[in-house]
Amino acid sequence: MSEHPVESVWDYPRPPALVPFAGLVEVDVAGQSLARTTSALRVLETSHPPTYYLPLADVDTSLLRPVDGGRTICEFKGVASYFDVVVGDRVISRAVWTYPDPTPAFADLRGHVSLMPGLMDECRVDGEVVVAQEGDFYGGWVTSWITGPFKGGPGTRGW
Repeated sequence: MSEHPVESVWDYPRPPALVPFAGLVEVDVAGQSLARTTSALRVLETSHPPTYYLPLADVDTSLLRPVDGGRTICEFKGVASYFDVVVGDRVISRAVWTYPDPTPAFADLRGHVSLMPGLMDECRVDGEVVVAQEGDFYGGWVTSWITGPFKGGPGTRGW
């Protein structure tokens, strides 16, 4: 049983909230540790599992390669820039993103990155293996204490 209280994504706010998370967050890819932190931030938004943002100080940035162009805009957070994850011959395109100049409400995201957990070998929160949010647009992290239904799967884009 999880040590975390159960959270329903339908209780999360819109516009989203940015909250600190002091638990242990770990990300592994291609046999390497990409990140390990107890200083993550979570973005909590109605109908979405949390998206974790990890401080660059706790990320192996030698595995990140900036992507030219292809930025996206979030109405709440601002303009995102992307990175490929490169480990040896393995390249995971646009798997990581950051907000280098976030909106004032999300200023604490500066110096943090997030990632698509389904593109990594394994993501863990307090030792629990994360399940990726369905779909290829959102980067939510599903754990046993997060309940849905979740936006992202077929037929849910218009929610």
